[in-house]
Amino acid sequence: MNPLLPHRRLNPLTNEWILVSPQRAQRPWLGAVEKRAPETRPAHDPGCYLCAGNTRANGMVNPPYSGVYVFDNDFPALLAGGDASDGTTHPLLQSHQESGVCRVICFSPRHDLTLPELPLAQIRDVIDTWAAQCAELGARDDIAYVQLFENKGEIMGCSNPHPHGQLWATRHMPTEPAKEQRAQQAWLSGATGRQPLLLDYVEHEIRDGSRVLFANAHFVGLVPYWATWPFETMILPRRHHPRLVDLSGAERDGLAEVMRQITQTYDKLFGVSFPYSMGIHQAPYDGATHAAWQMHLHFYPPLLRSATVKKFLVGYEMLAQAQRDLTPEQAAERLRAL
Repeated sequence: MNPLLPHRRLNPLTNEWILVSPQRAQRPWLGAVEKRAPETRPAHDPGCYLCAGNTRANGMVNPPYSGVYVFDNDFPALLAGGDASDGTTHPLLQSHQESGVCRVICFSPRHDLTLPELPLAQIRDVIDTWAAQCAELGARDDIAYVQLFENKGEIMGCSNPHPHGQLWATRHMPTEPAKEQRAQQAWLSGATGRQPLLLDYVEHEIRDGSRVLFANAHFVGLVPYWATWPFETMILPRRHHPRLVDLSGAERDGLAEVMRQITQTYDKLFGVSFPYSMGIHQAPYDGATHAAWQMHLHFYPPLLRSATVKKFLVGYEMLAQAQRDLTPEQAAERLRAL
């Protein structure tokens, strides 16, 4: 197969295909151009509801925190309680109540810093906080899944530039991790001698090398073979770990290092604080072992050609299948060159 001609690639985590059209990479752009947000911010913003010592919208006052700070979201998408069996009975009109916990995780008291600008020790503190939150909420009978994520940048819908992420913990497993669970289980049970899907995959990527960006003794950062977004990346452990809480101290240090390398590289690409949605996928917290699962991080950045031109998933991509112009190998080459 000629990779510079139109072709399809399978995402084995979702069993969905993506169309790759390298010949379109040079097409002229007369579409939307985003306005660049001001890059200069104060270390402490008196009007920011996430800064230390400030009053939030609900009247609560943040403590004078100096590290990572976690609080229950003042406007949560989920509420506690509810009857899990409550819903409709028609097979085409299924529903049930969902309950859970939504929390905000401030990465630093510094309003002017983003994740790639934090010292490694502070990124490690964020990872430790993530793991502690997963352990706490995962032990509850009413929580099956803990989703950690960060939306960075205005064009990703981030409502506040203060460096922070969120945690949504739910009674039921969400759609995207559920897709990945089915695929990983099918892979492991599909033939004898197989390892977990993402462990087999990362070992292949290390041997191939064309899409690998960064690697240390514990983690690998790469552009996935099936990437949808122009500069999409994943971070994968080199050993079997179904959940974030399974990582050793040295492995958490390794994860912090690769997270910082990838996000700093993003910022260099177009000379702008690079927007993205980032999240951790891991095994559910339901008491089962989940040998097929491998925890991992996804980075989905929208920027396409510059700091002001982004990719849209519309038209054919909404109605048929995802499509990209730049090949994942070309994207990896550009990122490695920075």
